[in-house]
Amino acid sequence: MKRSINSRVSSSIAVIVLLTVAIISFLSNYFINRQFTEYIARQMELKTQVITSSLGGQYNTFTRQWDLHYINAIGMTSLYEGYIIKVYDADGNTLWDAQAHDMSLCKIIMEDISERMRIKYPQLEGEFISTKDSLYRGDKNIGSVSISYFGPFFLNENDFRFLKELNTILITIGVAALILSIIAGYLLAKRLSKPILNTVEATKQIADGNYEIRLDEETNTRELDMLTGSINHLAASLQNLEMLRKQLTADVAHELRTPISILQSHMEAMMDGIWQPTNERLQSCYDETVRIGKLVNDLDKLAKIESENIKLEKSDIRLTELINKIIISFEKELSDKKLVARITGPDARIRADGDRITQVMVNLFSNAIKYSKEEGEILFEILENNDQTGFVLRDNGIGIPEEEIPYIFERFYRADKSRNRLTGGSGIGLTIVKSIVEAHGGTVKAESKLNEGSSFTVLLPKK
Repeated sequence: MKRSINSRVSSSIAVIVLLTVAIISFLSNYFINRQFTEYIARQMELKTQVITSSLGGQYNTFTRQWDLHYINAIGMTSLYEGYIIKVYDADGNTLWDAQAHDMSLCKIIMEDISERMRIKYPQLEGEFISTKDSLYRGDKNIGSVSISYFGPFFLNENDFRFLKELNTILITIGVAALILSIIAGYLLAKRLSKPILNTVEATKQIADGNYEIRLDEETNTRELDMLTGSINHLAASLQNLEMLRKQLTADVAHELRTPISILQSHMEAMMDGIWQPTNERLQSCYDETVRIGKLVNDLDKLAKIESENIKLEKSDIRLTELINKIIISFEKELSDKKLVARITGPDARIRADGDRITQVMVNLFSNAIKYSKEEGEILFEILENNDQTGFVLRDNGIGIPEEEIPYIFERFYRADKSRNRLTGGSGIGLTIVKSIVEAHGGTVKAESKLNEGSSFTVLLPKK
């Protein structure tokens, strides 16, 4: 069963927090217990020193007598605290013995401490141990004391109550952190899933053909904003492609309609006997079929160039030599309009498909001749730098309106809105140029000023 992002994020955060709290609680409990027991062991050592010092103070050096009343008080107090003492004088005689004083109470206290430590610290395996210290009054040895207690340490009820309350606090904090993490995870997952669900809905609408939809929600999350931006870009691209597809259909229909209508009207007139099939009329029909053939041929070229399987047969080409050949092939057209073609720049070489690059230059050069004014000049300027080689083709012709430049590489696009057919061409020459250049990994751009001329820059990578 598939789960939503909301539940996955919430459960993941809950599990991570639960594990984190559990680990922190375990380590905290372990180290706190360790430090606490070490503290208790130090306190027990200090306690034995206090008992020894207190007992030493109960000897009167002047009378050489012991204050047995205070020794009894010290012994009983120590007994209730878990310390069983036995006091001896300097001669080794017993002054006070807790077990002899109250054997049953000593037994109860010892059993109570042993049972409590066995239950709470079964791994400790402790037992009652005895230590014997000498008693001093100043520098004089006045006796000794034997102190028995549960070792290596023992805890009283207050100590266990402290540890229990500490563990309760840790558990409470863990539960509170878990609850807060679940709430935070749910809110975070909801915040993340909302734009994703909106994106899913938008992609469904795009798949259904609604290319006008846009996502304008700001998430303040870089990755999600990148996702919505990509979807918007996809929708805009598909919308543009759809517009171009419709435009292409209309343009193809327009390009074919005129010659077919001419052919149809001429043929009908000759078939009905209205016109005689003269050479002039047959030539007119032939010209229209040639026009249709050129259109189909250009479309076929463009399809092959834009195909993913296009194969480029690259070789080293001298740009100056290639441009000279093209200029020579257009000598008649240049002569008819009294145009001058020149080449400037270094004699650079490019690594490219010779036939394809020739097609690029022919298309650009023929356009420059077609739209140049009589007695004008066309300039080929060869460019070269560390990474790229190419050329700029400049003319001083009629130019292109600035608002039309972004569209001149589209299929069937013509800057002249009347689509004047006197200049010829199918309107896809520049589209073919762009496709060939990009197939080589290069770039082509156009710059123009109306009635001043145009320039086309083609740059190809050296490698």
